[in-house]
Amino acid sequence: MILSLRHRGPDGFGYHREGPVGLAHARLSIIDLATGGQPICNEDGTVWVVFNGEIFNYIELRNELLRHGHTFRTQSDTEVIVHLYEQYGRDFVRHLNGQFAIALWDRGNQRLVLARDRVGIRPLFYCSGGNQFAFASEVKALFASNIVRPEINPSSLAQVFTYWSTLPGATPFSNVDALPPGCMMVHERGKSTVSRYWDWDFDPDSIAYDRSAGSFAEELRSLLVDSVRLQLRADVPVGAYLSGGLDSSIITTIIKTLTDTPLRSFSLTFADQEFDEREFQQAMVRHLGTDHTELTCTREDIAKAFPRAIWHCETPIVRTAPVPLMLLSGSVRQHGFKVVLTGEGADEVFGGYDLFREARVRRFLARQPHSKWRGRLFERLYPYLRHSPTSNAMSRQFFARGNEPPDRPSYAHMPRWQTTQRVLRFMTPELQQRFAGWNAMDAVEQQLPAGFGAWNNLGRDQYLEATLLMSGYLLCSQGDRVAMANSIEGRFPYLDHRLIEFACRLPPRLKLSGLQEKYLLRRSFFNDLPRAVAARTKQPYRAPDSISFFRDGKLVGYAAELLDATSIRDAGYFDSDAVAKLVRKCSAGAAIGFSDNMAFVGVLSTMLLHDMYVRGASPTGYH
Repeated sequence: MILSLRHRGPDGFGYHREGPVGLAHARLSIIDLATGGQPICNEDGTVWVVFNGEIFNYIELRNELLRHGHTFRTQSDTEVIVHLYEQYGRDFVRHLNGQFAIALWDRGNQRLVLARDRVGIRPLFYCSGGNQFAFASEVKALFASNIVRPEINPSSLAQVFTYWSTLPGATPFSNVDALPPGCMMVHERGKSTVSRYWDWDFDPDSIAYDRSAGSFAEELRSLLVDSVRLQLRADVPVGAYLSGGLDSSIITTIIKTLTDTPLRSFSLTFADQEFDEREFQQAMVRHLGTDHTELTCTREDIAKAFPRAIWHCETPIVRTAPVPLMLLSGSVRQHGFKVVLTGEGADEVFGGYDLFREARVRRFLARQPHSKWRGRLFERLYPYLRHSPTSNAMSRQFFARGNEPPDRPSYAHMPRWQTTQRVLRFMTPELQQRFAGWNAMDAVEQQLPAGFGAWNNLGRDQYLEATLLMSGYLLCSQGDRVAMANSIEGRFPYLDHRLIEFACRLPPRLKLSGLQEKYLLRRSFFNDLPRAVAARTKQPYRAPDSISFFRDGKLVGYAAELLDATSIRDAGYFDSDAVAKLVRKCSAGAAIGFSDNMAFVGVLSTMLLHDMYVRGASPTGYH
């Protein structure tokens, strides 16, 4: 099992077995390089722990625990977990500021404790069979245990082809579950219980409407600087991603001007101008004088690396965006770095996505649906898209009216989900019939927390974006998996839980002011950035999709084999005639919209997942 995860920790392996429990760890050495190996136990060997990730406030926790009389043998953040558990029992996790998947064995109580960080930065999966229970950082390790066999769950495909990920707790594989973010599982006396210790909360009684924007801006600046300071802790060099957008520009500016850490930055550029942000990246490089490396990604690079990305992501995907990020993390590793800070999470925390602006316009128009001037507001959305979804009357009418009431909890996400769900049209008639009675909005709304109905509209929209797209897709397929594919640890200062809790208490106008996104974040650091970057409208990270897999109108080798009618029929997920029509459309360059591109990538990634995991093909055998 642990050998299957050696890419996550190539610096060493550790094991502990006693009675009914076995713990194993693949180490990526970042803190306490000499004595920080795992598993680690307490003084008398009654509590053992392995974990993946980092505890950023471990120095402060260590000093507190020393005052309580605990004895430490190492300087590692791992050992803090053991003594926190001794001190606070199951509440130990509430004291942690970090990103983690933890497995702790309490011999005295014969208790196994699994815990995952608050927002789901680090993955944690589990399965059971007979009298065996297994857990791991990736699903491939569970398959190596032979407790469960690889089998793709069609119901999970319907979720991926709607939300871009499975619902919290589910995975694409049958009989394999994920511990949801912010949750703890306790396994003892043959029973498992899962409880939530943290969640996003936009309680209206906690929102401070009486404070000034200036005082909020000062507090935000202080919190973010401290988050960056904590996340720079390492005994190895730390780099930073610089995308050219507001979020990563602020992080790199903090590192350069407000810490003692040398700034080493890395950027991703594209040969396709539509996706390239080099102009803004270079503006920041000149502004900060950073030691900078950029990696240019081509369509050919995406097609070549796509199978490897699916092997590491362990899920179908509907966009190729994870692939260039995997290539970038490879460049980071080649330059001698193991840790990189990123700007991920700022859009979810501070209201930065187009979806939030779009939902505001849709709700505004719903109050006067026949207003022409209100409808013109859609023209201010998506200026960066060559084929904007608001560029014709039919699409504007769709965004404006939708088919659900504006107070429906998932109202903001409905147009996106409906667009992605068009992938389901390519599934077999039998599966389409199976999913006919499934309602994506109902499925999400059944899992909403108590009090959700009293939240403001932006808070509702943020919650669903953070707990579905961010935790299920961005932090997985575009985060942990593609970074760890090259033994790189990504860190996310905007996802410090203190910063999230602060942002949840903000009045909505300080996040989305009119149609200006991330108002308070922008205000807090406006004078630290070049004007072109500080005032820049959000441009989501994207990459070439279906067009990457064609050369002179023909599919690249492995894609042609996997999308062949016989392969499609043998796998049993998709209708071969429908897929053939899609391929012809893409090969003719006619797949210009989101739906066709997502369908193509979704079908191909599912076929790769089936081929590698269900059929057992080698992840290195695709050309």
